[in-house]
Amino acid sequence: MSRRRLSDEERVLWKGITRSIAPLRNSRDAMPDNAEPPAARPAVKARPKLPPKPAPKVRAKSAAAAIKPTAPKPAPPLAPLGRRVRQQLARGSRAIDGRLDLHGMTQVQAHDALLGFLGAMQARGAKVVLVITGKGAGGGDPYGERGVLKRQTPLWLRLPEFRRHIVGFEAAGIGHGGEGALYVTLRRAHEP
Repeated sequence: MSRRRLSDEERVLWKGITRSIAPLRNSRDAMPDNAEPPAARPAVKARPKLPPKPAPKVRAKSAAAAIKPTAPKPAPPLAPLGRRVRQQLARGSRAIDGRLDLHGMTQVQAHDALLGFLGAMQARGAKVVLVITGKGAGGGDPYGERGVLKRQTPLWLRLPEFRRHIVGFEAAGIGHGGEGALYVTLRRAHEP
């Protein structure tokens, strides 16, 4: 397949485009065969080098103030429940340490209740709690705001303010509400 030559109009357009962009690397291989090389840029005059300024003297107090506080370390990734723990919970051979039912609450009320509940249960030494969100009504309105808490609760549990309390979460077993509830595994109280 042979390459066609650019018309005068296309050549003018191409020159305008190549002047308006900066190359990623200095390579003449990327330039088409029939394009003219770009015009040489005028040389920039180099500034005369000045002697380096002496470093300012720093007092001990200002040095300590100049150190920026370190950012808090990010929460570890969420971990799923182990298969054995999940089976024990579903069968009822392992006790659920607490339950929170979010039915009938607004998003703000549910968010605050969930955060308070998880903090209190963590302080008590609970390991696994059940958070009941409800399945949401599958009403006739496909664009309705049904099941808001069911959608929002997993998002909230991924936030840093909740991550300091929890290790992970999963949908509950059928006997505990299935898709309308979550098993939440809590961190030990002394862990960050």
